[in-house]
Amino acid sequence: MLLWVTLLVSHYCWCLDGAAADRTGLERIEECGTSCSQGLQCKTKPDNWFPPPCQNPAEGVNRSSVFHNVDLSTVMRCEERQKCSLHLRIKTAMKLTESIHGLSVCTVTAGMMANCQMFSFRRGSRNRLSGLTVEVENDCTDISPRQRVHVTVKTLPSYCEVTWTGTYDAPECISEDLRRHVPECITGRLSYDVNPQTKELRVSVSDMLEDQDYHLRLCHKDFICSGTGAHRLINKAEHVKRAILPYSRPLPCLCIEGWSAVMDASRVQICPFEHRLEELWSGIDFDPLDETLSWEPICPVTATVVLCQKRGDAVCVDLPHGSQNVSREKIRFTKVDPHPQLCMKEEHNAVGLNVKGKPCNSCLQVKRLDVKFSATVTHCLEQCSPTVVSSRVSRDRSWIILSATVLSGVIIFTSALYVLLTVYQKRKQNIFGGCISKKRTDPASYSVVMLSKPQPPVHGGFLIPDSPQCANLISK
Repeated sequence: MLLWVTLLVSHYCWCLDGAAADRTGLERIEECGTSCSQGLQCKTKPDNWFPPPCQNPAEGVNRSSVFHNVDLSTVMRCEERQKCSLHLRIKTAMKLTESIHGLSVCTVTAGMMANCQMFSFRRGSRNRLSGLTVEVENDCTDISPRQRVHVTVKTLPSYCEVTWTGTYDAPECISEDLRRHVPECITGRLSYDVNPQTKELRVSVSDMLEDQDYHLRLCHKDFICSGTGAHRLINKAEHVKRAILPYSRPLPCLCIEGWSAVMDASRVQICPFEHRLEELWSGIDFDPLDETLSWEPICPVTATVVLCQKRGDAVCVDLPHGSQNVSREKIRFTKVDPHPQLCMKEEHNAVGLNVKGKPCNSCLQVKRLDVKFSATVTHCLEQCSPTVVSSRVSRDRSWIILSATVLSGVIIFTSALYVLLTVYQKRKQNIFGGCISKKRTDPASYSVVMLSKPQPPVHGGFLIPDSPQCANLISK
């Protein structure tokens, strides 16, 4: 009883599947054949291997007057649910005259010989329907998915330049109807679960080609999908079509590939980690000796890589001349400053410090100039005097905030000292008529700088701005 119910349900599902295909897929035919307009008696026979040369057409016979329309389409003929074949339907509408005795239709595909057929009209019917438009339809030409077919339609006898030619592309396997019923297009359906703890993919297969084993593997997708070593063969006798595939890293180009164990089987691919683009950055390497930043993509990408500096508002500002196009080869950025704010994103130069801002009791934006790519950082000056300038790198890029009392005292002291020094220098100039550099022997003092010009010269990595009158460098 259970067997009868199973057979009945299977037959019912097959009928529903065929009915649904009639509504949404290709038209089904039970047998291929040739049909002509009502009243036109036609007969099909193979074309001549060596057809006679064309002859001059009769009066009033030309291409536009004979062939009104030639329609090309695909139909499907099925023996079983997964044993269907594609056929090219050629439907020709033409004006019949007494000088036209029939049609010749030839189809040619790449790498194959021409397949030609003749459809001859009986004399009585063609005399009776002369001057009328008739239709001839044939659907016995076998074609394959994705195949391009060249079609030529001629008259019988063959009149010169009274010919119709056209090209037709058969439907591809992306059609759901073909993927279910045409063996060349049946790839199976893959579903999966990811176990990140054990780094395993549990893959299930459905709608695979019946009575055939099935291959599963992991591969890196590129022009072709190259295997990673993980491979399983699911036996056709197994009731549950499942397999476990281990992986090492969740790369966006890591895909599951499946195909039936038949010659030239179509394959299906699904990539579980295609959105894990952050994994691509694991190929970044920095050489501190050469100051070279390199990146070799683990997966093939087509993108533009840009060096940028990350700001406090999380916006990364592009560095000048810091972009390169990347595909499969390793890219390199030379002379790169290894700073935490220097970033690489997918989609900018001289020794010393470039100073911007006021120098006294403030923070200055500076960057390295002995490299090509560097981040702009903040240097804060804690105290200011005419003889010694102390600076400290602010690691957290924050401003040094002084209390109002201390700040006021520093301003008053600095102003008074500046007036005394100005008077002293003028009196010295009046005496000697020039600039005097006095060398100190105090080992704690390395340099004396008067910060007056906005763009100071640089010597040996120390910031040494010039005075409006004299630049005093007191070295050890």
